[in-house]
Amino acid sequence: MGDAWAARRRGWRPGRAPAVRLAILVAVVQVIGTTVTARHQPAARELHFWGYLLLLAGPVALLLRRRYRVAVAAVAIGVTVAYLLFGYPYGPVLFAPAVAMIGALRAGWRVPVWVLAGVAYLLCVGLGRVPGVHLRYLRFGEAVAALVTLGAVLLVGEVARTHARYMAELRRTRDEQARTRAEQQRRQASEERLRIARELHDVLGHHLSLISVQAGVGLHLMDEQPEQARTALLAIKQASAEALREVRSVLGVLRAEDEQAPRSPAPSLANLAALTDDAGAQTVIEGEPRELPAELDRAAYRIAQEALTNVRRHAGPAASATVTIGYAADGLTVRVSDDGRGGLPSGDGNGNGIAGMRARALALGGTLAAGPGPAGGFQVEARLPFAGAA
Repeated sequence: MGDAWAARRRGWRPGRAPAVRLAILVAVVQVIGTTVTARHQPAARELHFWGYLLLLAGPVALLLRRRYRVAVAAVAIGVTVAYLLFGYPYGPVLFAPAVAMIGALRAGWRVPVWVLAGVAYLLCVGLGRVPGVHLRYLRFGEAVAALVTLGAVLLVGEVARTHARYMAELRRTRDEQARTRAEQQRRQASEERLRIARELHDVLGHHLSLISVQAGVGLHLMDEQPEQARTALLAIKQASAEALREVRSVLGVLRAEDEQAPRSPAPSLANLAALTDDAGAQTVIEGEPRELPAELDRAAYRIAQEALTNVRRHAGPAASATVTIGYAADGLTVRVSDDGRGGLPSGDGNGNGIAGMRARALALGGTLAAGPGPAGGFQVEARLPFAGAA
């Protein structure tokens, strides 16, 4: 940490280290390699100060190649062409321009690099042949070798550019997939929170409504009919215990992986008889019962439960209710009707009852209708298709 801070204070950036190492490597190869090969080229110009300066100019320019791709390529190509035209010895002098051109091509600068390479080749081949210009020109064999070498460098650069584009596209695809997965996880978490909220609303609303009704009955009968008050208190005890059990069952989905699974049964129409008995309602089955998808089974139970809760809250103490479960070839019908006052439950206004039931039905591709019943009172009818649950 301290070393990094000290390096920043000196103006050093970590990204400069690879560029410096590359420039030093290219300089060493060009200078030492050309010095060694110059011993076998007696006809070439002696490699003195200006020759070495031209050999080092290209590697020094590579220090800025990440920021100025085309300019660095132009400098490296230009000093190499000058070195060759002045007649200095052959050697690994194309190392610096090759590195610069490959880097520029990889970054996408195709047209400038190809133009610079073409101009440099024409200068090396033809400038020395101009009358009055005393510069070296490439002979036929040298020109062919230079063309092949230049073509190989450009080919490597094009391959590097294609690979860079492929890797960039692969990174973009992976990033997009990661964003998609994160969005899907957020959506699933939101849906799960909404499902838990609905479950808690239905559980607490049903049992607390029952507790409230029985508590009112107990208070009314406490002095005149103590035995009836005792029955109401027993119903309150049972309803509160059942509420706690179902709340624990709903919250069980949030348990840690090493905790035991909840032992209480999931909400299902198989428990409808107990639900209607607690509410004092009748149960009617239409059609041939069949095994239902788990999500549809749970939604049907919760809709019936919430509708019975609304009956107790809004239909009046003397109202009776009937729960009808209709099995059809393409779906399930849940109908809860009462003979009470027929007022609109507060779930359509400030409450969440009818809105929650409708949301459950819509989530399965079904519908829910709530309003006055054909024979008076109030009726809630949900149609849940099997295809939506699948």
